[in-house]
Amino acid sequence: MEGRGVAAGKSAAADLGAYICFEDEAGQGLRPPKGRTWAPRGQTPVMRVRGSNRGRASVAGVVCFKPGARPHFFYRLHVWRGRKGERKSFAWRDYRELIVLAHHQLGTPIVWVWDNLNVHLTGELADFIAENEEWLRVFQLPSYAPDLNPAEGVWSLLKRSLENFAAANLDHLVRVMKRKLKKIQYRPHLLDGCLAETGLFIEPP
Repeated sequence: MEGRGVAAGKSAAADLGAYICFEDEAGQGLRPPKGRTWAPRGQTPVMRVRGSNRGRASVAGVVCFKPGARPHFFYRLHVWRGRKGERKSFAWRDYRELIVLAHHQLGTPIVWVWDNLNVHLTGELADFIAENEEWLRVFQLPSYAPDLNPAEGVWSLLKRSLENFAAANLDHLVRVMKRKLKKIQYRPHLLDGCLAETGLFIEPP
């Protein structure tokens, strides 16, 4: 069953002629995701990674759909190096900039769908949303239904592409993540597949 936020977002998108945009976050440290690989029988492959797991690259990404139009994926990166006083995650301004980026790139009104993360609910973002209601509508996904978010499929593709990858350092990891994300951006059939996996569909009004 669709969440009420998704259903309402789809209706609003149809009324406005808007893209419906699903946002989510993911992160990756220097310890790579584990994956299956080939090896001679009885010889388990050994991967050597840095002893320190300090530092992390986080991604806030949004997948955007509109009937009859090419799907799009936009993202922002945040790098935490473990330094004193450094912010570990995205601030409300980062989300504002991602919303503005999507709006400018798409050139249409947008319906923004995301979860109930605390920073999504800050007063500053609420004010920004209210000030731009002519082109922006925002809906929350139910907290129990992350499987309704196509952005989860993007993170699955990204993690799969990083399986058993041992980055030399955080900068190396960021460069590789950017390259992998760019490949996803330019393969709209992958984004359509991420939507299909949720069981949702975007149809003309």
